[in-house]
Amino acid sequence: MTLSLHTIAPSKGAKKTKKRIGRGYGSGKGTTAGRGTKGQRARTGGRNGLKLKGLKQMILGFPKSRGFASTKAQVFDIRAERVMKVFNDNATVTVAELKKKGLLPKQAVYVKLIGGGEEAVKPLKIVGIRATQSVKTAIEKAGGTFIEAQEVVVTKKSKKE
Repeated sequence: MTLSLHTIAPSKGAKKTKKRIGRGYGSGKGTTAGRGTKGQRARTGGRNGLKLKGLKQMILGFPKSRGFASTKAQVFDIRAERVMKVFNDNATVTVAELKKKGLLPKQAVYVKLIGGGEEAVKPLKIVGIRATQSVKTAIEKAGGTFIEAQEVVVTKKSKKE
């Protein structure tokens, strides 16, 4: 037999006919449509409430996760007097140095020097650390300097890009 359009057919068993539920006795899934007789599962919308029945006790046993943790970097405040006690005159103060001295936690990214006790102000070179206006003026009067670090601004990409 020659190969032509009317002789092409899929091999036997390659295509399976879809079960037609609730289409009479001849379909094999008539009357109750394969749901059995009566009961919650036989009704329409009957299985919806049963999905998590077995997991109920496990779910109740899990601790409740409440609130949310921000992904933004937190600004840590340090009193200027603590920095003055740890660093010598004309020392360079950076975030890394503050972490080495144990004044900051490891996850700190941004730091701000706050006032409260400017008794012993030293001339320090402060790099990449923010400060309140009172602390800034006090350190600059003592002969210290503030060098702003370039901050990286992360913006979300637009959907068109």
